[in-house]
Amino acid sequence: VQLQASGGGLVQAGGSLRLSCAVSGPTFSRYAIGWFRQAPGKDREFVAAISWGGGSTRYTDSVKGRFTISRDNAENTVYLQVNSLKPEDTAVYYCAATTSWALTDNSGAYGYWGQGTLVTVSS
Repeated sequence: VQLQASGGGLVQAGGSLRLSCAVSGPTFSRYAIGWFRQAPGKDREFVAAISWGGGSTRYTDSVKGRFTISRDNAENTVYLQVNSLKPEDTAVYYCAATTSWALTDNSGAYGYWGQGTLVTVSS
């Protein structure tokens, strides 16, 4: 499984972006997909995850109500709509895949990672 994240950019506070994670491989629908982010000088942190069927989602508290994760299994793509962006959302955003049935926030459970896309939010 290979993942490629895109859609990052420079945006003013309050703005929006849609991040995409294109997944290649014949069994995309069997993986739960998560988004993580890493700000400069900080550890990587969980942002959101979506189940293989798309029926379950999970978010970290700081993005609830602002970020929405979704997936299109026909297009082998997972999206992260990020709204009402804040300067503290500035980070490199990574998507990752896991075969775990539970929507885990543990980065160690994700065996496949994309290369990341940079989101910069100016104040």
